[in-house]
Order: sequence, then structure tokens, then C-alpha cells
Amino acid sequence: MDGITWEEPFCGEGASCFRLGTDPAGHAYIAIAGQEENRLTDSRDALRGLVLGIKAGKADHLL
Repeated sequence: MDGITWEEPFCGEGASCFRLGTDPAGHAYIAIAGQEENRLTDSRDALRGLVLGIKAGKADHLL
């Protein structure tokens, strides 16, 4: 899949599971688990901040 190495899914309390991935060039990606072909890309720092916010419960109101 385009050389992207995906990490294990991070699943919240609901059915929302996300995966982070990186490619050989160091680009970062995020996708819903099972829908990796519809991924988003941004800087590694931006994605890290997003995931840390989700893990900290800052997006619970959206779920």
C-alpha cells in the first residue's frame, strides 16, 4: 500500500479506530482502521498533536 507502514489501531471507547502510518520519506498519515486507502496526510507533528488530543479525551464530544 504505497510503502506506508501502519501502526496498530488505536481504538476509543466507541467503534472509532484510527491508525497512524509513515512512508519511507517520513511523511505521516492517519486513517480509519480498515479504510487506509482513504488516508489523510499532514506533518508528523500535526498528526501527533491530533492523536495526543484524541487520547486525552479532547474530542470525546465529537464521538
